[in-house]
Amino acid sequence: MKKTVILFGSTTGNTESVAQEISKKIENSEVFSVSSFSFADLSKYDNIILGTSTWGIGDLQDDWESALSKFSSEDLSNKTVAFFGLGDCESYPDSFVDGIGIIYEEIKDKVGTVIGQVETESYSFDDSKAVFDGKFIGLPLDEDNESDLTGSRIDNWIGEILPQLN
Repeated sequence: MKKTVILFGSTTGNTESVAQEISKKIENSEVFSVSSFSFADLSKYDNIILGTSTWGIGDLQDDWESALSKFSSEDLSNKTVAFFGLGDCESYPDSFVDGIGIIYEEIKDKVGTVIGQVETESYSFDDSKAVFDGKFIGLPLDEDNESDLTGSRIDNWIGEILPQLN
């Protein structure tokens, strides 16, 4: 089983909780806040799952804001990368989960393989920087308005990406 690191940025604890939940479903995975992770340790992992919340009108979470340039300077060419993001589709329908789109844009040309794209049909939103080729680049979650869907959305997503992590 290949090693997976789950890196998250969390202000209120919701993204951290989701990261922990995802980790429970992936053998040989470890979870770290991006603010305290040593990027020199990335070489220990084959797979990287990146999680962030989106703040205000499409702003990247603070921990990622300061860590993204360090992260993007690492060699990610042989890594498999997946994304998950938390947003608020009712209060911010024009910038729903923009944070994962911002991270993806910064690293997309440096990553070996990106997995875990999600269809947009079951989500209520107007626009998102996280939509590429008609799909979300990763798993979008809304703990404010759709927390009842989080468990099943995580399970479905893990079911799809797990074979690609091994």
